[in-house]
Amino acid sequence: QVQLVESGGALVQAGGSLRLSCVASVNIFGINAMGWYRQAPGNQRELVAAITSGGSTNYADPVKGRFTISRDNAKNTVFLQMNSLKPEDTAVYYCHAHTEFLGYKSDYWGQGTQVAVSS
Repeated sequence: QVQLVESGGALVQAGGSLRLSCVASVNIFGINAMGWYRQAPGNQRELVAAITSGGSTNYADPVKGRFTISRDNAKNTVFLQMNSLKPEDTAVYYCHAHTEFLGYKSDYWGQGTQVAVSS
């Protein structure tokens, strides 16, 4: 089992920045991929950014050039640096971990952290 705890959500003005953190209960070096998803009211949960154990990253088009995902294996933590925030970035942000071991795949989610961007 992997437990994920997010923090860093807040209310911020458009153009501002926030850094989200996700601390895992296990050594993230062995986690195949970690990422951030978000869900706005009335919308489906969508991928924001992901990072593999090898450090490869992937971003959703709306956040490219503004958001940066990174991981600190020593601290079992994944970060999402969000710059130039827009009102449409308002959502609950969820941390996600994907593991694969001997053919078994598992997905884990955090409880979410609220990000609100005012215009």
